[in-house]
Amino acid sequence: MVVSSGSALGPPGWTGIVVLDGGALVTVPDAGLAEPLRDALRGALVEDGVDLARLSGRLSERESGRVEVREVLGPATLAYVDAEEFVPCHAGADVERLAVGDRDVGGLLAAASEQDADESGLSEVGSAVWVVRAGGDVVAAAGYRTWLDMAAHLSVLTAEGFRGQGLARAVASAAVADALGAGLLPQWRARPEASRRVARALGFRELGSQVSLRVER
Repeated sequence: MVVSSGSALGPPGWTGIVVLDGGALVTVPDAGLAEPLRDALRGALVEDGVDLARLSGRLSERESGRVEVREVLGPATLAYVDAEEFVPCHAGADVERLAVGDRDVGGLLAAASEQDADESGLSEVGSAVWVVRAGGDVVAAAGYRTWLDMAAHLSVLTAEGFRGQGLARAVASAAVADALGAGLLPQWRARPEASRRVARALGFRELGSQVSLRVER
């Protein structure tokens, strides 16, 4: 557990929890939340994440002061793939590589709903972006953001009218191949089941989860 008001595991002022392989990394915005959350989490961690109902119950039962979970983002699954388990997508649409910040990718983001654009994280990638076009417009795109020179956090977005056609798998496959070629470990974070299916089709294995909590005393 780390006290960090500027943690990127959640919005400012929130608590972030990442669970991987039975271990947990927790960031809290202020030191006063560290002890109650540490105690509550000891009985709320499960194999693949956090039992939120049990966590809330244990916090509310504290004798030394009530602590409540006011709002939750997630949980989202965390999945990973290495070169041996990667299943590349060779069939389907033609995939084009664009430079990061290309205005055609910006057009895809602008046309998406705010929720879809934020969920994808595509505006935050630092890699090249792999895209599929329809009628000249980018309708699917994928890239990644490098974390600590070790992990490649994937971002994928498909235009609403073009989903279910395998385009996300095609562009994500190209991005994953590039990340593996750079010696990085691809990471896929997803809440929607459709996104999780794409990851599994590429060989990703779900190994943990991430959740953000707004906790108040």
